[in-house]
Amino acid sequence: MLYLLGIFVLFLLILFVRALLFRPKDRNGVPALDVKVDIDRAVDTFCEMIKCRTVSYDDRSLQDEGEFEKFRALLDERYPAVAKYCEKHFIKPAGVIYHWKGKGTRTPWVLMAHYDVVPVEEDMWSQPPFSAVMIGGEIWGRGTVDTKCTLLSVMEAAETLIGQGYEPQNDVYLAFGGDEELSGMSAQAMVRWFEERGISPTVIDEGGAIIDGVFPGVLKSTAVIGTGEKGITNIGFTLEGKGGHASTPAPHTPVGVMAKAVAAVEKKPFRGTIVPPVADLFDTIGRNASFGMKLIFSNLWCFKSLLFALAKRRGGELNAMMRTTCAFTKMDGGTAWNVIPPKVTAGANLRLLNHTPEEVVRELERKIGNDQVKVEVVLGTHPSRYSRCDGEGWETLKETILQTWPEVIVSPYLMMAASDSRHYARISDRVYRFSPMVISKEIRRTIHGHNERIPIESLKMMISFYLRLLQKI
Repeated sequence: MLYLLGIFVLFLLILFVRALLFRPKDRNGVPALDVKVDIDRAVDTFCEMIKCRTVSYDDRSLQDEGEFEKFRALLDERYPAVAKYCEKHFIKPAGVIYHWKGKGTRTPWVLMAHYDVVPVEEDMWSQPPFSAVMIGGEIWGRGTVDTKCTLLSVMEAAETLIGQGYEPQNDVYLAFGGDEELSGMSAQAMVRWFEERGISPTVIDEGGAIIDGVFPGVLKSTAVIGTGEKGITNIGFTLEGKGGHASTPAPHTPVGVMAKAVAAVEKKPFRGTIVPPVADLFDTIGRNASFGMKLIFSNLWCFKSLLFALAKRRGGELNAMMRTTCAFTKMDGGTAWNVIPPKVTAGANLRLLNHTPEEVVRELERKIGNDQVKVEVVLGTHPSRYSRCDGEGWETLKETILQTWPEVIVSPYLMMAASDSRHYARISDRVYRFSPMVISKEIRRTIHGHNERIPIESLKMMISFYLRLLQKI
């Protein structure tokens, strides 16, 4: 008995010692770099950008191409220095690249954004979504956060530095897509454009941001940089059987069989795993967390299964970081109350962590266990390649963040959503997804929702970030 007690005490001691030694890594001092932002000019131009109704529609007949052309013309009008000193390339169907030549070409950079926006339900907004109304120090409008703010900040910084006679050390490409909210065809075409020229750049696109209160036990703000993205796959489920009159049903109708299949999938989530970006995130935030959370993150060899179980039960972002997820979003059957439909369909959106689309089909078939339910990929993309979180590109980005927000924790993480930058992972292992802004939960909920808006102070900080970054590359 004493022997077992001794083993238990030793086990606890190991856990506690590991937690005590799990300290934040030393941070090198970051030199200050003061910059000046012409915020009045920026706000005036930003409001004109928001007024452009660059809405992407799946039904292209609804799209107003004139608004897209108007937006592209606005860039040259408002940023004459960029238009004069940077080679401009229009990449069909809606991509724009400004090539700002540097002193050398050793380490080219691509600064990305997109200028198309998702549709709006105007009657659900408190303010007209394309009027760029300013209220309480905030600018309202569709695209203010996603991502015309980034595009404006990149162009403002480039215009300012070119006006000062600054020449970057390496080539810089300002690359803006006009169909990111659809399939990102322009980004794919731009990647081919770089590939044909043998260019493997360091890339920065939308993604993580500076967040508070997301990670339990972490009191400091955290700047999370996406070093990878989950894949996206739409799966269709089809069941064809015998229809008939509802007055004489079989023991199991097609609707009931499909409902059982859906329930079987939801009952058995995909297995949890920790991929490199998430491991890097846990290592970073764990070192800066309360002792209780340090105890868990420093001893994942012991607590990993518990973490998976808790995440599975709660769902949400933490769970999505650690497993392939499946969300049923569509179901269709009959239209009459008294007719058993001969065909029932369902649809699910999956975000792939460590699976291919073909692998999830096989696993879903196993979960359902009924050959009558046909499972097929409607649209599928693989998870992106993970980018490195060391080296010159990473360190430059990290230093710029700390110059702009000195007290934050900087950490890699895995993006749940998709961005145009996933296409660049084919030609570079330095693709970083970071939106340089402090973003609250309230503002984050407005992205693709109602009442999207951004504080003017956030615009100022974003421009400051790019002014600092461009002077390092």
